[in-house]
Amino acid sequence: MCQTHKHVLIYFSLTWFHSTFKINYMRMKKLNSLIVLSLCLILMPCLVGNCKTDKSSRKKNHLRILTYNVHLCVGVDEITDYQRVADIINRINPDVVALQELDSATLRSNGYITLNELSERTKMYSVYGPYFEYDGGKYGIGILSKEKPVNWKSIPIPGRIENRLLIVELKDYIICCTHFSGSNDAKLKSVDILNGLFKESLKPVFFAGDLNATPESDVIKNIESRWIMLNDPLVLTAPSYNPQKCIDYVFALKDDNHSFELTHNIVENEPIASDHYPVWVELIIK
Repeated sequence: MCQTHKHVLIYFSLTWFHSTFKINYMRMKKLNSLIVLSLCLILMPCLVGNCKTDKSSRKKNHLRILTYNVHLCVGVDEITDYQRVADIINRINPDVVALQELDSATLRSNGYITLNELSERTKMYSVYGPYFEYDGGKYGIGILSKEKPVNWKSIPIPGRIENRLLIVELKDYIICCTHFSGSNDAKLKSVDILNGLFKESLKPVFFAGDLNATPESDVIKNIESRWIMLNDPLVLTAPSYNPQKCIDYVFALKDDNHSFELTHNIVENEPIASDHYPVWVELIIK
């Protein structure tokens, strides 16, 4: 091969290599850009402070239960702030929440439905248990859950006003929420109704709420005849701005089919969002 032909061959070889490298480089650059964009979309919730672990990341048979008297989402600063309460719930990241003092479309809440506001902000399913009609709307209790409820019902109980036991059945367990009020006699009668339920349940059952009764009271002692207290009664829960007593509780029904190992038992120091502290537990169902 002559020298000229060699030069021509080298020239075309270099030209082909440069073109091929340039095309592959552009393809890789585009691919890298797509990868970076995908990662940004995935991580964006964490970057803006709204990243939370869903139930699927929690170990099997672990359950986190929160009870919270949210006081209409009106804080001790007298500011109505649904997002503030929702942020607390999201940070705790419970599987199920028993809520008390919820307005539904009342004039004093400017027509807002408190449970819906919290449900939308936490991305949880909701069930409302109205106690009575009030101020153009309703007032009551509610339950939020990460999974869709299988069934639910509301049972009237005695109280200063018509109170309720709100019972929600989920795939693997049952949760009952209430807010006791009225005389001690009314509360004891309510406990009798509660203790008469769930005798044939094959699922574990939990009971949570603001019971307006201290740990040494007859009300709580009667509950403990059938239920295991999961929260620490020595930790005070209300009022949040100067805690004086424990009146917010989480219980598990005693039964022969299940036992419970408590892994977390927390009263959150949240003095502003409501006049009660949030109380939550995490346990392993065996």
